Amino acid sequence: MEVKEAIEKRRSIRRYQDKEISQKIIDELIEAARLAPSAYNAQPWRFRVVKDKKIIEELKDEKVFKNEFVYTSPLIMVCCGDEKVYPERAKDNFDLKDLVLVDVSIATQNLVLRATELGIGCCYIGLFDKDKIKEILGIDKNLIIPYVIVLGYADEKPDTKPRKSKEEILL
Repeated sequence: MEVKEAIEKRRSIRRYQDKEISQKIIDELIEAARLAPSAYNAQPWRFRVVKDKKIIEELKDEKVFKNEFVYTSPLIMVCCGDEKVYPERAKDNFDLKDLVLVDVSIATQNLVLRATELGIGCCYIGLFDKDKIKEILGIDKNLIIPYVIVLGYADEKPDTKPRKSKEEILL
């Protein structure tokens, strides 16, 4: 699959088959993220892979996510960023939280496109209790978690959503 095809085929998947994602595929996804560019080559991304059903059940019991379908995915990728990894001079020109958000987003888009290529469906999730997820998963309180990505083999085929024309998005 070419990158263009992965971009065109990617959909937000909210129903998953009860099928585990292999460690080999998880490693492929992390590698795709790892190779992303970042400001100052700081590589601020950190990922917590959650596939243990007991931990997912604990997240559910604690009502970490508002969307129930999150708990049915076989893999939750917690996408984190560390603003401390940027050089001191970065503060002169940027809000470091902005840099983290941009850099983590670039890395995770690589991950999502690779997942699409490998036949894995996914969905970005931004609505969750960030303090609870850090506590339950033992994630450093200083890390930023802009979103998580849920992944699994799709149990649905959503239609293509309408997109704005080039004329509508060009200034």
